[in-house]
Amino acid sequence: MPFLGQDWRSPGQSWVKTEDGWKKTTKDENETNNNVSERKSYCKEEHDKENLILSINYDVAAKKRKKDLLNNNTKIPYFHKDKWIYVHKGSTKERHGYCTLGEAFNRLDFCSAIKDTRRFNYVVRLLELIAKSQLPSLSGVAQKNYMNILERVVQKVLEDQQNVRPIKELLQTLYASLCSLVQDMGKSVLVGNINIWVHRMENILQWQQQLDNIQINRPTNTGMTFLDLPASLQLNIMHCLSDGRDLVSLGQVCPDLSALTEDRLLWKKLCQYHFSDRQIRKRLMVSDKGHLEWKKMYFKLCRCYPHKEQYSDTLQFCTHCHILFWKVRLNSFLALHILFRKTSLFLFFIHSPFMAITEMFCSLQDTNHPCTANNPESCCKAVSPQGFINLFKF
Repeated sequence: MPFLGQDWRSPGQSWVKTEDGWKKTTKDENETNNNVSERKSYCKEEHDKENLILSINYDVAAKKRKKDLLNNNTKIPYFHKDKWIYVHKGSTKERHGYCTLGEAFNRLDFCSAIKDTRRFNYVVRLLELIAKSQLPSLSGVAQKNYMNILERVVQKVLEDQQNVRPIKELLQTLYASLCSLVQDMGKSVLVGNINIWVHRMENILQWQQQLDNIQINRPTNTGMTFLDLPASLQLNIMHCLSDGRDLVSLGQVCPDLSALTEDRLLWKKLCQYHFSDRQIRKRLMVSDKGHLEWKKMYFKLCRCYPHKEQYSDTLQFCTHCHILFWKVRLNSFLALHILFRKTSLFLFFIHSPFMAITEMFCSLQDTNHPCTANNPESCCKAVSPQGFINLFKF
């Protein structure tokens, strides 16, 4: 039932809950306490706002430092140095996903391959094929790695003053491809800001200008030169060249070499090396004297058919393990040292024929991947630059 007694509160008093418990206060004290609490809450809010602003500024500064650090680190190109990669084209119970062209290009050690004379032309040809049609299929990291490797290639050519013509053709092909791709930037053809690619195109033009202004320095040694050799030896050396443009450039050195480079047998062997008999029969050219114009036929065949590519060293693919790798070739002295340790080499060289010795040296070449086949050499096959790209077409 309700309490019906006299109100125990005095007029103007009220109970207020404090930290020490409930206390009886008057109206004036309430107003004073309310003002104090309002001021305290206002100060607390201002303090919280100030702390919030400081924390936001701190987070922004931390992110900016992290971004600057990342930008500074990315200015120095990082090159992967994996000696082999597993090429998987689908998901299995043991492995999920598949290997792409960009991933393979990132992980394989192309940086060291540039420094190797035997692999240099192989890498240049691969860069050219990627520039023609595969550049949009690369990831952003792979595209950046592509430009970093290209920069190292140009620097090597400028330092060594060799292989100038292939690099000029590569830069010309890349610039033409980028001109067409930049126009389709709205279709997400290339990864990154358009200003980045415009800057890269400016770098390509600068590299082309540097290659055009390059001046080949004459060697300082005073020993025997190519011109001092007999004509028969000079002609034998010319037979080892696989590009007709090199013969034309060699013929421009002096009149004697120009006469040697017009040898019909030289151009005939060049045509027979690069093209089939059927292709040659379709492009026959006969002079007024009834002789076949092998030199003219060669350049006409080059315009109609792809010529045979020849490389000193290529990537290898193991059909048993599905692994793509660079084969490690041992130094001759190191291989000889291993043979000394493995066999009684004195008797070996006396009683073994030359071919057996050659096979023994070849067996010492390391496949450089964890192959589980009984005979790893039989499972390995050379991969051309176009074959490298075809491996990642699904």
